[in-house]
Amino acid sequence: MSPRLLYRTLSIAEAITWTLLITGMLLKYVFAPGEFGDAAVRVAGFVHGLVFLAYGITAVLVGVNQHWRPRLMLVAVATAVVPYATIPFDRWLERRDLLAGDWRSDATDDPRDHTVASRLLRVGLARPVLFASVLAVGLVAVFTTLLVVGPPGGGA
Repeated sequence: MSPRLLYRTLSIAEAITWTLLITGMLLKYVFAPGEFGDAAVRVAGFVHGLVFLAYGITAVLVGVNQHWRPRLMLVAVATAVVPYATIPFDRWLERRDLLAGDWRSDATDDPRDHTVASRLLRVGLARPVLFASVLAVGLVAVFTTLLVVGPPGGGA
């Protein structure tokens, strides 16, 4: 899967989970207050939170691979906070050719290929199953920690 396709897939998934979360909130607060609405928000919030974190990780991985500046990676991650903003941002990146190319599994003479982040990415790309496993475990660890801390706003 190319960096472009991975980023686009998570960008769209993030927008879809916003729809699920907004629908769940409408059910809870407008159409079906009570247990059904509460369950809808819990399920949609869980799915959205998981995809939100996966999108953030993907934005950073693709950003490192594509040699984005840290500010652009931060903006990419921040677009997940605004409902549906990941899709127009994806299109913006595409128009500027910032998603083009394959994964950079080999170092070049480009000094950006010799940063710690680029080196770590290349090590991971050389061992894709291990890399995916480490990322998945990291995602689950962060998500679990956030669940233990509790929902935003104290669970209201």
